[in-house]
Amino acid sequence: MSQPEHVLVVGAGLGGLRTVEQLRSAGFQGRISLVGDEQHAPYDRPPLSKQVLTGEWAPERTTLRSVEGLDDLGVRTHLGMRAVALRPGEVELADGASLHADAIVVATGLAARTLPGQPTGVHTLRTLDDALALRAALERASSLLVIGGGFIGAEVASSARTRGLAVTVLEALPVPSARALGEELGALTGRLITEAGVELRTDVRIDGFVTGSAAPDSTGSGGIGCGGDASGAGGTGDSGACDGGGQLGVALADGTRVTADVVVLGIGGVPRLGWVDGAPDEGAVPGGLPCGATGRVEGLSGVWAVGDVAAWTDPSRGDRHRHEHWTSAGDQAATVARDILGEPPPPARVPYFWSDQFGLKIQLFGRPEHADTLLPLHGDGLAGGAVRGTVVGLLADGRLVAVAGFGAARFVARYRALLLDGADGAAALELASTLRTR
Repeated sequence: MSQPEHVLVVGAGLGGLRTVEQLRSAGFQGRISLVGDEQHAPYDRPPLSKQVLTGEWAPERTTLRSVEGLDDLGVRTHLGMRAVALRPGEVELADGASLHADAIVVATGLAARTLPGQPTGVHTLRTLDDALALRAALERASSLLVIGGGFIGAEVASSARTRGLAVTVLEALPVPSARALGEELGALTGRLITEAGVELRTDVRIDGFVTGSAAPDSTGSGGIGCGGDASGAGGTGDSGACDGGGQLGVALADGTRVTADVVVLGIGGVPRLGWVDGAPDEGAVPGGLPCGATGRVEGLSGVWAVGDVAAWTDPSRGDRHRHEHWTSAGDQAATVARDILGEPPPPARVPYFWSDQFGLKIQLFGRPEHADTLLPLHGDGLAGGAVRGTVVGLLADGRLVAVAGFGAARFVARYRALLLDGADGAAALELASTLRTR
């Protein structure tokens, strides 16, 4: 296979940046173009809900590589320019221009999911500009309502608590982070939330958005319905009715309402693929562009995909999966760069993600969605003891498929090799016993 003359990467986030860096590291001397719809140079997203939101970091500290740094790599940038169409060997931009390339990499990431009728005053957190707008709002606030108890919602709640705000978190499922960790481990994240002084309500259904000056946790039928609910059903009233002053909030199906000075919606993201003809619909499972094990998009010649928009085939499990995590974007970029250049892929890596919240780092290696059994390895969190220091193995048919740790970084990473080997529970317990003696 001959190497391409021009590689076009659409999406200037982490996945797109790492792809161009990996191409150059692998010795590619051809042309590289990088398209991004934000004006900002590529920046790091994990600090947005933490260091940027608390004010610990200035915005520029999140920059991963400046435009000048990209120039030094020989990468031509098209920032502040949205892709609107993908055709064979061609990407059309919002200004009507078209870029032609032998290889195209889609790395456009996610857009924050919203609810029907969501008023403009409700914040989401996906971009640097989102983080700065939310930070400015929190500086003037004394209370925060977070809709969604997953990792982003919990991190925002944690940052708000460091500012001294009263925080309420609403979660539609029985426990927070159940989709990522399962109910038993999700319950541990719920304990972190409540032990930090946050009011957590689970199993809630939102009937609509409201305005009002009452304090959070106010009850009654007052307020103006102006939107949908968390199940996706439409609500009542006019969405414009929530654009006025005062507090915003939601009416719940149990007849109560919850309002606050600031409202944040954190219920996941939608792959940004509306510009790609034939891409799966938003509700498709697993969503994203269907890719082989090296990131080649099926049905689109000369196109690869990385990061949140890509549903890669997992050869070890025989299924497709979207990895919405920081480390996966870099791992996939390395594989895609080598595939574009006709080189063998790098060694397999174990999927990994982390979340910093309430003074503790949650880490997970592997794919917990396949697990049928939990295996306590360290700590007593599952038995009601301290969450910190808890490490749990997740097994499928007796084999280790994931390991989760809560404030236990010195232990959890040691299980990575066992995950690569597909070790059984006995091997995990043996390793745990040796680590306890050190």
